Amino acid sequence: MHGKEVARCCILAAALMVTFTGCQTASEPADDAVSGSETILESTETPESEEKERESMQETQNDMIAEAVRQETASVDLETDDSQNAEPGEKEPTAQISDLIPTKYITRRFSECGTIETISYTTYDYFGDGSEIEKYANVYLPYGYDEQKKYNVLYLMHGIGGDENEWGMTGDTSRVKIIMDNLIYNEDIEPFIVVTPNGRSGADFANRSSDYHSFYEFGKELRNDLIPYIESHYATYGQSGENDYDMKTDRAHRAMAGLSMGGMQTINIGMCECLDIISYFGAFSAAPTSYKGEDIVKTIDTQFPDEEILYFYNICGTNDSIAYQSASTAAKELPQLSGRFKDGENYMWQELSGGHDFRIWYLGFYNFAQKVFD
Repeated sequence: MHGKEVARCCILAAALMVTFTGCQTASEPADDAVSGSETILESTETPESEEKERESMQETQNDMIAEAVRQETASVDLETDDSQNAEPGEKEPTAQISDLIPTKYITRRFSECGTIETISYTTYDYFGDGSEIEKYANVYLPYGYDEQKKYNVLYLMHGIGGDENEWGMTGDTSRVKIIMDNLIYNEDIEPFIVVTPNGRSGADFANRSSDYHSFYEFGKELRNDLIPYIESHYATYGQSGENDYDMKTDRAHRAMAGLSMGGMQTINIGMCECLDIISYFGAFSAAPTSYKGEDIVKTIDTQFPDEEILYFYNICGTNDSIAYQSASTAAKELPQLSGRFKDGENYMWQELSGGHDFRIWYLGFYNFAQKVFD
């Protein structure tokens, strides 16, 4: 990326961060709000100038989203570590947290492989009128999936330019499936289920250009509809439909992760809304609307003071003009802000040369898959 383009993206990212601030809601005053006893300076702006400013901010925001989508959906070639033998051989657990995925773990297997299926489930238009709708998700089931066993579940989220298929979990050539198949075959990890849903919680979910605010309503769908569906149709620790079903009881067996906007959802929704039902988190290049670190700490300390964060993994490319600033503001200093995040124990921040693309995100998945449910 050329210098002028980088500068433009940085300006756009800053503008978007200004537009959406921290954990603040419409009912909460801004930190710098002026109290009633203080003198308030009257605005000298005319209605016309205010309208022009709003239009300019909207245009900047739209440019930022378009640039994020462009980078997110660009085709990339993965860099791999060729030092390990990629030929089929004896099972040997050699996976470790790294800056490159070993070729051994990104080479498609033709035996002892998991399967992918597409599901539809009933949910609601949480962003709109609350009407009932049907949505879709993809589900990876590990090799040897057995209804008599119990499996952990990872909910893996897409970005603003994608949908339930963006992670490519649609067939045998899926890189998520290939990574999972190899990690499980070599006994690096215990088998678990991966679910890739559509993160837009509105009737217009199938339209990738629909109002992005529907992303912020996904917590209701996750808690009320998607998790209960998965736990009533698959062999999971939580068993929805049973009389004593309590989602909180099995929080140690659920994880949430995502790229870009999905990384934001992991932080803002997974951790800050659903910490009572989810224990593991992975944010890959978390988007500019991710909560700031101090707001994350304040929220979880207030809402979930007793729930343990079993692991929080973060990754971002240092050349990521879309997300590096926001991702680092959200997560990089968390161990300094709260004793609930301990670097090297239940927390990891990984940064390396790279942009806002799947080179970083597949690596993030490979690394997080080793940490989650460990």
